[in-house]
Amino acid sequence: MKLNNSFKKAFLSIPLGIILFLITSCTSNDNELRKSNKKTPLVLTTFTVLADMARNISGNRLLVESITKRGAEIHGYQPTPSDLIKASKADLIIENGLGLELWARKFTASAGNVPTIILSEGMEPLLIEGDIYSGKPNPHAWMSPRRAIYYVDRLVKAFIQLDPSGQTEYIKNGIIYKNKLRQLDQELRTALSKIPKNRRVLVSCEGAFTYLANDYGMEEAYLWPVNAESQVTPKRMLKLIKIIKDRQIPTIFCESTVSAKAQLEVAKTSGAVFGGTFYVDSLSGEDGPAPTLLDLQRHNVQLILKGLASELD
Repeated sequence: MKLNNSFKKAFLSIPLGIILFLITSCTSNDNELRKSNKKTPLVLTTFTVLADMARNISGNRLLVESITKRGAEIHGYQPTPSDLIKASKADLIIENGLGLELWARKFTASAGNVPTIILSEGMEPLLIEGDIYSGKPNPHAWMSPRRAIYYVDRLVKAFIQLDPSGQTEYIKNGIIYKNKLRQLDQELRTALSKIPKNRRVLVSCEGAFTYLANDYGMEEAYLWPVNAESQVTPKRMLKLIKIIKDRQIPTIFCESTVSAKAQLEVAKTSGAVFGGTFYVDSLSGEDGPAPTLLDLQRHNVQLILKGLASELD
C-alpha cells in the first residue's frame, strides 16, 4: 500500500521515542498473550495439608489447590458441583488414602479420567487398637515427620511423571523439604523428651496422634478413633474420664475441625484442664498458628509442652 505525501509527513513528525514505545508495547502484549495461552498443570489435593506439601515440591511449575478449604472437616466432606467441575479439569488429583477421605473414591470417579495418586500407598500403616475399628489403618500418617518424607518421595515421582521437564526442580525441592522434615523430627524429639514419663499420655478428641505418639514415646487416648464427633458415646466418654483420673493427666486437647463440646465435658468431669486446639486434618488461615504443616506441628507441640511438661505440684 502506498502512502500519500501528507500521511508520510505526519508519520515522520511523530517523535522516535513514541514509535519505539508503541512497537515495544505491541511485542510485549503478544508475548504476554503467548504466555497466558501456556497451560499450567492443575493439581488438586483432598485437603490443605497435602496442598502445602505439594506446593513445597512443585514450586511455580504447577498450580496446586485443595478441594476442601482451611478449617473443613475432611472425613465426611460432601463435594459440591463446583468441586466436580474443577476436578474434571485437573491434571492430577492427590489423596492421602488409608480410609481418610471417605468421599474421595466416588468423587474422583465422577471427575472422569483424571490421574490420581494416593500418597500412603505402599506404606505399612499403624493400626487402630482396642475399638470397634480395631485392625483398621490409622490414616493420619503425615503427623509423623518421618512418614511425611515418604509422602514427599511420592509427590516428586508423580510430578516428574506429570511434568518431565521439571524433574531437576522437583528433585531439588524434594531434598530441601525432606531436610526441613528431618530437622522438625529432631525438634519434636528433643521437645517431647522434656515431658515426665508418667505424663506422656496425649489425650485428644480424635485418635489423630498415633504416628506422632509412636515416634516420640508417648501414649494416646481419645474420644473416637477416626472420622467425626458423631462417634462420641457415653461409654467412650466414661472410659476416657477413667483413664485421665487413673493416670492423673493434667491437660487434654481437641482438634480444630470438630466440636470441643464433649471434650470440655470430659475435662470438667475428670478435673483435667482443657489445654487448647490442635491442628491435624486442616491448616489454619494464613494469619493463624498453623498456616503450613511445619507450623502445625510446632504449634501442637507447644501446646503439649505447656500442658504436660511442667513438674507435678
